[in-house]
Amino acid sequence: MERVPKIVLNAVALAASVSISMAASAPTSSDYQSSHPTAQPEVARKKPVKSVKASEVGQASWYGEDFDGKPTASGEPYDMYELTAAHRTLPLGTWVKVTNLRNHRWVLVRINDRGPVPTDRIIDLSYSAAKLLRMSAQGLAKVRLDIVNPPEETSEIAMLTPIR
Repeated sequence: MERVPKIVLNAVALAASVSISMAASAPTSSDYQSSHPTAQPEVARKKPVKSVKASEVGQASWYGEDFDGKPTASGEPYDMYELTAAHRTLPLGTWVKVTNLRNHRWVLVRINDRGPVPTDRIIDLSYSAAKLLRMSAQGLAKVRLDIVNPPEETSEIAMLTPIR
């Protein structure tokens, strides 16, 4: 399978899983009944989403072909077509929602490398992540970073466009 269609398939899979997840987590009438402990069944709760300083805002850049196949700080080879990123301080393996503040597109990436080298940037994205955020042509974009819980299935990671 080609790499670009894989991104499109991932986007469709994530959109479907988010829709199902949102429908499944919507409040029901039983959520508004009495708060007496015996009146309501036990409900499993997901961990709340954590954030980087409530959200970290700054410049993002991307890196691509010159680094493709070279080892990252995590030890895995860099793949410019995966949804990964480099950050100076976040633990390797952390999942981050990156939102392009110009067009409000967002993508989930996994931190697997250290960087970026220029100190005026807060994150260095893979080529595919930058392309999904529509920043690959410009090279830089103002973004917001939010740490998120790891997805249940990494094959469902992609970007969704905002609903307007």
